[in-house]
Amino acid sequence: MCGIVGGISQREVATILLEGLRRLEYRGYDSAGMAVLEAPDELRRVRVLGKVERLAADMAHHPLPGRSGIAHTRWATHGEPSERNAHPHICRDRCAVVHNGIIENYQLLREEQSAEGHVFTSDTDTEVIVHAVYDRLEAGQGLLEAVRDTVRLLEGAYALGVLDTRDPDRLVAARYGSPLVIGLGFGENFIASDVFALLAVTQRFIFLEDGDLAEITRDTVRIRNAAGEPVERPVKTSGLCADAVERGQYRHYMLKEIFEQPRAIEDALEGRISHSRVLPQAFGNEAERIFEGIKAVTIVACGTSFHAALVARYWIESLTGLPCNVEVASEYRYRKPVVPANALFVAISQSGETADTLAALRMAKQLGYTATLAICNVPESSLVRESELVFLTRAGPEIGVASTKAFTTQLTALLLLTTVIGHYHGLDRETEAQCVDLLRTLPGKIQAVLALDGTIKGLGERFAEKHHTLFLGRGDQYPIALEGALKLKEISYIHAEAYPAGELKHGPLALIDEAMPVVAVAPNDQLLEKLKSNLEEVRARGGELFVFADDRVTMAEGRGTTVIKIPQVDGLISPLLFTVPLQLLAYHVAVLKGTDVDQPRNLAKSVTVE
Repeated sequence: MCGIVGGISQREVATILLEGLRRLEYRGYDSAGMAVLEAPDELRRVRVLGKVERLAADMAHHPLPGRSGIAHTRWATHGEPSERNAHPHICRDRCAVVHNGIIENYQLLREEQSAEGHVFTSDTDTEVIVHAVYDRLEAGQGLLEAVRDTVRLLEGAYALGVLDTRDPDRLVAARYGSPLVIGLGFGENFIASDVFALLAVTQRFIFLEDGDLAEITRDTVRIRNAAGEPVERPVKTSGLCADAVERGQYRHYMLKEIFEQPRAIEDALEGRISHSRVLPQAFGNEAERIFEGIKAVTIVACGTSFHAALVARYWIESLTGLPCNVEVASEYRYRKPVVPANALFVAISQSGETADTLAALRMAKQLGYTATLAICNVPESSLVRESELVFLTRAGPEIGVASTKAFTTQLTALLLLTTVIGHYHGLDRETEAQCVDLLRTLPGKIQAVLALDGTIKGLGERFAEKHHTLFLGRGDQYPIALEGALKLKEISYIHAEAYPAGELKHGPLALIDEAMPVVAVAPNDQLLEKLKSNLEEVRARGGELFVFADDRVTMAEGRGTTVIKIPQVDGLISPLLFTVPLQLLAYHVAVLKGTDVDQPRNLAKSVTVE
């Protein structure tokens, strides 16, 4: 969600911070700002409503010279998107704060501070932080101590960067519940929400843990844990390079990431399969022992990751015979679930910092699950660090808010998981080997589906002026229909819903008319004839059908029915194949409508608050 960049250097930092903000735009935001210490006792700030480029334009007219500074992109939680609510927040020209997260007890603190004479200039929860720091600085505390005592007042989640005009050679950072990294340079050090922001200046990072407080100068980084004890956090070198987050030849990051899926799946498979089986060590050293003893699986996720989990339920129950429960993380964490005996808990998150999924994982560890497994794309994320078993999807940076390659690599991971669990739970060796062979074919088959891009681009014109779309699927294609509907509404702002095709006559059929396109996915499986009957119900009521069908499926085209043939594919991996044309359809419709494809309104890439 919100993005933080900060730094203290021997050179001027404004350009570095601005580039960092650009690299964090994928997280979603509505305003941006920067504060720089121009000289001792002089703090200058620029804030704007809108995009980072507008901030850059303002800074061209009002430069911010200085060697230490903090910058921020805000995604509104408390207070409307506006310049006055944008970060950084400043108290009486002395100290400045940037903040990610939510302060749950801000209202009480605000009332107390108002009674003490503080005047609030924003509607945010963040402003109570800067006033609290100021009070402690004025009472004679140093910056580190002032931030330490301030965070003790806070209830909720935060990642903080704090500057004091009277201590210009120091930057203090704190983290609890929201990610924050320190980038290590030579004669300069930085903070950021994630490594992408700083790849232009360093590849060496320290990942702060919950409760950590860091004191940063040009040459040193000192960290204290939640107990106030000095600690050494490991320095990790990122394998990413600065151009890993560039668009290259593509018009949008989303399109680039759709076309990166064959390579991303190759990377997800590399070293994880032998000639006939999935290697359990791909999930951790204890995976073999754990998988052999489990009797049930629970999967928890949000958004697109939840749709991947729904597909996995079909796979796990059909191939392993184990019951599989799938839950939305934001619901799971607020009820009292019954935990099956000897159950594996699986948490799926692209970023590994999704607040609800993290909270569900922490709850699960108290509920008596046999073990926890994280399926994630970010090696240093909180979800990965806190899980016993880990599978890294290796999708690489995904900048577009609407997930594409992260989704298909999650599905790849879940099919690997299903196959390896099946090895210990009744999956015969021939079927296991067939699963592995099918996984090997995935990159090439997805490449073949991507060749349909031109055809699907032409379809987009028939959706661009529509206001509603219905997506249909049966069996393990129903979650793919859900994902297709999500993609279309995320980036084109067309209202879209998905249903199991068999549910049409239980309500959705009332909506069908010539103004509502109906998109269906039709693999060549045992439910095909049932699906055809459902589609006839649409055709009979004047609905316009767009059917993505396996090449072997016989389905007549004609008035009101368009059939787009997908290269033939085995049913087990068909969910991965059928999701790709739905991604392309959403993309091309959004381009025609002129929406912000990579940064759709009101949405954020990494949802680190409830």
